[in-house]
Amino acid sequence: MGIFSAIAGQFIDVIEWKDSTPNTMVYRYDRGGKEIMMGAQLTVRESQVAIMVNEGRIADVFQPGRYELSTQNMPIMTMLQSWKYGFNSPFKAEVYFINTRQFLDQKWGTSSPVMMRDAEFGMVRIRAFGAYSFRVGDPKVFLKEVFGTSAYMTTEGVTGQLKRVLVSGLSDAIAQSKIPALDLAANYDELSEYALQALAPRIEGLGLKLESFVIENISLPDEVEKAIDKKTSMGVVGDLNQYAQYQAAEAIKDAANNPNGMAGIGAGMGAAAMMGQMMSQAAQQPAAAPQQPAPIEYTGETKFCCECGTKIPRSAKYCPECGTKQG
Repeated sequence: MGIFSAIAGQFIDVIEWKDSTPNTMVYRYDRGGKEIMMGAQLTVRESQVAIMVNEGRIADVFQPGRYELSTQNMPIMTMLQSWKYGFNSPFKAEVYFINTRQFLDQKWGTSSPVMMRDAEFGMVRIRAFGAYSFRVGDPKVFLKEVFGTSAYMTTEGVTGQLKRVLVSGLSDAIAQSKIPALDLAANYDELSEYALQALAPRIEGLGLKLESFVIENISLPDEVEKAIDKKTSMGVVGDLNQYAQYQAAEAIKDAANNPNGMAGIGAGMGAAAMMGQMMSQAAQQPAAAPQQPAPIEYTGETKFCCECGTKIPRSAKYCPECGTKQG
């Protein structure tokens, strides 16, 4: 009985992976040097894909489900091994379990400012940060292009590369979105969706799929923020009376910071109010019609122009009104 137990222990008849970690992407099933029994049970759970590799070449792919390994459900392995139909002996193969669930709350951020072109401010440097989520979209491509032949891989093995790809493409996505720098803060949702569509194709070649991309904050250079603040402050200038009140309030604030300046508050407030009132009145008054010159009154002897009948001096040789020579 001990001999049969020893022989049976050289073969694998159950293959499965119970993942208990939050960030494992790929797990190579540990055969321990044993061969896989033809007819062994392979269990692939939801959010998993199992891939068999024969001598370094990717063979059959198994989606979630329970399988009894045979030549019927391993057509590529059967072809690579040149098995005849009905083959029922143990074989050697590597089994990789790919985690296809979504990896959430992956952080990204700009380590240095990125450039964007703005219609109003020209070239602008911005900093931004947020979060994204991704999953393995094509297990075969991911196994071939990224994972290789390691025994284990977590998200840390790809997030560094992903961050660089996403951040490098962010400035292009912002520029193509045509959202002005002044409106970026009010359009995070729209910009995030646009960036998702623009950045997703950049990682498809790695067998990965970008599921979400969220912009949490975009910070602008100090000079741009000051220009935005100034434009916001000048919004009250549309009403000149409010502008005068704003000026008076600013004068009070400045004088409060300067103990010797309190004496000038009254004069400053009066001047601001007067200026605002004068400008308001000037804006409300209609433009005066141009005045017609008063007719010229002549003294002494006069006569009437032979052409236009205007009263002119008797000694005039030409009419000052129409220019006709007088007889």
